[in-house]
Amino acid sequence: MIKIADLFSLKGNTAIVTGGTSGIGRCVANYLASAGAFVAIVATHGDVAQKVASEIAAEYGVKTVGVGCDVTDESAVDQMIETVSNTIGTADVLLNNAGINIPKSALEVDFADWKRILDVNLNGAFLVARTFAKKLISEKKPGSIINVASISASIIVQPQSQAAYNASKAALVHLTKSLAIEWVNYGIRVNVVSPGYVWTEMNQIVDKNITDVWMKATPFARFATPDEMAGGVLYFASKASSYATGSELLIDGGITCL
Repeated sequence: MIKIADLFSLKGNTAIVTGGTSGIGRCVANYLASAGAFVAIVATHGDVAQKVASEIAAEYGVKTVGVGCDVTDESAVDQMIETVSNTIGTADVLLNNAGINIPKSALEVDFADWKRILDVNLNGAFLVARTFAKKLISEKKPGSIINVASISASIIVQPQSQAAYNASKAALVHLTKSLAIEWVNYGIRVNVVSPGYVWTEMNQIVDKNITDVWMKATPFARFATPDEMAGGVLYFASKASSYATGSELLIDGGITCL
């Protein structure tokens, strides 16, 4: 007899969620816990990460830990992976969600800001993924990495100019495919979810003149909720996607079809 719940169950798994205290990361962390995974919430501010982790533990009855970590700091990432392993077990699911944006045109953006965006969105994702993979390989365990990119990897969104962000997310999609091929023989799958416009704290402060343009360009004519990103992540995290690696799942209300 087929039991569909078993296909998506994460009981026995431990998941790391970077950028896990707000937005998509905070929301999806709840779904991972609901599916039975132990969850590590990783964010720049450790006290906030610990608070969110405690709330998830209380609501879903799973082991959690909150860890402060700058994902662009290699030694900090190494320590974060060890902290998770020593508290709730070696992680075998990674949601690489940490990211920033400074929406300025290529002519206006400070080079320091350009480098910071690439550092967090691309280098940070690489450092966390590599350290996560090294830990699994050393213990001869399989795992799943889900990177969070954006429709900005596929199209040039308007009306704002954000060349650095667009470039960082396009690079992250191709990094996903590269790591998928490099690590397939270790049993580590690497996939990417690319959201459209999601009603998160980041987008809630954007000027309405801009968001109106976004909504007119989106066939669904509305923002996605963070919850609408969870299904894609759970698919890639679970046995349901056991033959999927190097795949990009666009969850964008149809905007990249146009």
